[in-house]
Amino acid sequence: MPDQTPPPPPRPAATAVPAAAPGMSQPPANPLRRPDEQRSLFGEILDWMLAPLLVLWPMSVTLTFVVAQEIANPPYDRKLAETVSLIADHIQVTQGAVQLNLGIDVSEVLRPDSTVSASYMVLGLRGELVAGDADIPLPTDEDTSTSAPRLRFDKMHGSEVRVAYTWVRIGDRPPVLVQVAETLEGRTQLANEIIKGVIVPQFTVLPVAVLLVWLALTRGLAPLTALQAHIRRRRPEDRSPIDPRGAPEEIAPLVESFNDLLARLSASMQVQKHFIADAAHQMKTPLAGLRTQSELALRQTDPAEQRRSLRQIAAATERATRLINQLLALARAEHRGAEAPSCEAVDLVRLTREVVRDWVPQAIERQIDLGVDLNEEPAEVFGAPLTLREMLGNLIDNALRYTPTGGAVTARVLSDGGEIVLEVEDTGPGISEAERPRVFDRFYRALGTHVEGSGLGLAIVREIAEQHDAQVSIHTPSRVRDPNSPGVLFRVRFPHLPRTSSRD
Repeated sequence: MPDQTPPPPPRPAATAVPAAAPGMSQPPANPLRRPDEQRSLFGEILDWMLAPLLVLWPMSVTLTFVVAQEIANPPYDRKLAETVSLIADHIQVTQGAVQLNLGIDVSEVLRPDSTVSASYMVLGLRGELVAGDADIPLPTDEDTSTSAPRLRFDKMHGSEVRVAYTWVRIGDRPPVLVQVAETLEGRTQLANEIIKGVIVPQFTVLPVAVLLVWLALTRGLAPLTALQAHIRRRRPEDRSPIDPRGAPEEIAPLVESFNDLLARLSASMQVQKHFIADAAHQMKTPLAGLRTQSELALRQTDPAEQRRSLRQIAAATERATRLINQLLALARAEHRGAEAPSCEAVDLVRLTREVVRDWVPQAIERQIDLGVDLNEEPAEVFGAPLTLREMLGNLIDNALRYTPTGGAVTARVLSDGGEIVLEVEDTGPGISEAERPRVFDRFYRALGTHVEGSGLGLAIVREIAEQHDAQVSIHTPSRVRDPNSPGVLFRVRFPHLPRTSSRD
């Protein structure tokens, strides 16, 4: 069923859309990277894999050194304890004098080598030096009750030494002190050998690990490189979906999102092509008529004929203007469907009263009773006021065009089961059941009617209704005054507030 609407009211100036909606978290900025610097996924993964490795490697070296020291000390400590016990076992007291009767040279017992220097000390009952080196420091503890060998670190000749000492008791006499001191070079050399045995392989393994990580990342990111090459090889007009079967599991959602974008882009391009083709086709007839009438007016010499041609030109210009306005309105409605319109709570009762008031002059001119059936209580819906006003204006314009002189058009707002219902009812010729599914198609006009129109008004109504999650339907009025003019009732059913709009 065709219809027309006057030019829509001016649109408000566009406002800038914020970069992110309130409440949406932003990823933390890296202080070492410029905001405009392009990030490398390969580099990011490589950094996060190698950075812990490079941090843990010095820690491994430190732990290896500590463990090596712990491994190197016990063998040397056991040797020292055995040596001091051996010397203590050969201490004798003869006629009140302490003697060391080892039977062999003490140097054979100490067994010094090129890396270790060892010395011993034996102090008598009165603290006198019986044998050995008097430079070995004395122990600081005064516990002489046990004869078990004890160990300590000390200083001798300016160097650190390891000292094993014991107290030997013979009868009820004062204890005899026996000490053996050893330098730490041997322990250090053994620890270094252990460290070399552990660290040197690490020096070999670390570059191999880095190389393997590099190769693994290169192989792992190869599908991304192949996907990039595949996309670059595609022709600009090729908007077919990308096959996600060859993509890794982690990349499949990205491919699906890209395919969804391609599908929406294809649909948008198809709508634009369809719109351009329809607009070009519909504009040919009025433009050709204007050209014919203008050429005819130029050939006329009779003033009366010229005025008649000019009136026809004016009427054709008005029809072309209406067609252009409807095309622009449809384009705006479809464009708003792809963007987020400025939505708010709209009182449909108040909006209906204002829109009907704007159409009263046209109704009076056509001698049609235009009225409203509204409640006093507000009926709020969530939507864009300008587009809702345009939708209702198209419904009223359609009803006025098809209602004969002396008929009636009524706009009403109802509440039905928690939903808001907008209705526009007329007393026109009605719409047959067979034609109702097609009246919302672009440029479709019911057969057998002689009403002027572009056939875009109801297409605009459906587009705006879908943007507001509303359902538009066609019904026959419950009360039919004239069987020849049963009329038609357009019903738009809105979800009730409160709700969260997907386009808000």
